[in-house]
Amino acid sequence: MFIISLTYTAELAQIEQHLAAHRQFLDRYYQAGVFLFSGRKEPRTGGIIIAQAAGRDEVERIISEDPFRQAGIADYAITEFIPSKTAPDLSHYAGA
Repeated sequence: MFIISLTYTAELAQIEQHLAAHRQFLDRYYQAGVFLFSGRKEPRTGGIIIAQAAGRDEVERIISEDPFRQAGIADYAITEFIPSKTAPDLSHYAGA
């Protein structure tokens, strides 16, 4: 499992110009079963995506498709982790 942390490198007005395309990108990978959670950071300096992918290479390939990345308006930090404890409703992710 992966935590993808986006940090905006442009003004919010420029982020807003690419937001609809970014949401379509998110929708594509939710439908593919890769993205599990996502949302804005507070304060609004970027966002977080929780993903279940085969490996870091897959995550990097997916990120390369993000309109924010293509426009050069966000930096990305990828952290891989292995869930060892979860809420009961999420137990199927433990040890994934």
